[in-house]
Amino acid sequence: MKAALNVRNAAAVLVVAGLLVLPLYTSLSGNVFALTLFTRIVIFALAAASLNLIMGYGGMMSFGHAAYLGIGGYAVGILAAEGIGSGFIQWPVALLASALFALVIGALSLRTRGVYFIMITLAFAQMAYYVASGLARYGGDDGLTIYKRSDFGGLINLSNRVQFYYLCLACLLGGLYLIWRIVNSRFGMVVQGLRSNEARMQAIGFPATRYRLVCFVISGTMCGLAGAMLANNTDFVSPAVMYWTRSGDLMVMVILGGMGSLFGPVIGAVVFLLLEEFLSQVTEYWAMIMGPLLLLIVLFGRGGIDGLLGRARRG
Repeated sequence: MKAALNVRNAAAVLVVAGLLVLPLYTSLSGNVFALTLFTRIVIFALAAASLNLIMGYGGMMSFGHAAYLGIGGYAVGILAAEGIGSGFIQWPVALLASALFALVIGALSLRTRGVYFIMITLAFAQMAYYVASGLARYGGDDGLTIYKRSDFGGLINLSNRVQFYYLCLACLLGGLYLIWRIVNSRFGMVVQGLRSNEARMQAIGFPATRYRLVCFVISGTMCGLAGAMLANNTDFVSPAVMYWTRSGDLMVMVILGGMGSLFGPVIGAVVFLLLEEFLSQVTEYWAMIMGPLLLLIVLFGRGGIDGLLGRARRG
């Protein structure tokens, strides 16, 4: 057991170390694209980690998680379009809007279980997608261009690729630390207990819906932060970021890396997006290759990549 844990820890340390020194590599090699690509990977890793909080630890299979990416992005984009460029306003508004949307969705969807929960979260995400598509003032289907990134009063320059990358990485590591604290707290133990045996947890006096709702809102808020960073990274936000296929991508990242593991979603995001980038350069039919590859990993790697690492020294 210790060996398995050591392999997992070593993999996590290598991933974090690689992410920390990446800007040094790009500056020495002149490979600016690598920094741009990994900034995107770090942002989606945070979104996947937020989904893992409710799906991996809480057993809540949400198929509408990408809605928070869009809400966070549109909060930044709309405020920028209206002349409010301060990040001290844009980002808190993005977090608040995502939290409120998660509160509404959670209050309604957490009354159901199983496929009904999945379909309700999907329906709300699609509703947000169509609302964004109808915002003619803010680009509608064509999306909204953000001409100036969030301004933090000179504390950090988001137009500087390295500074923005480290800000995104700090948010990812901070998000993982928050998830670790939550999972190992009394609150987190109750949420995991509800996933395992809800009837028993309710019988000893824990209000299931209340605990799940708080966890759901925290997860949505974290994903809204990822949305705010994504909008700044692309200088653009569109309804496509809310579409159900994007939620599916986030689920694949979590399952691929390993549900219910702290660094699993990060590893899953790195592998998924690197595979996507590599295969898309080889052929336009890259999805036909990606699909079977992911299927093989899921079928033969129970617990995803994290599960494979856990069995590596026992094999």
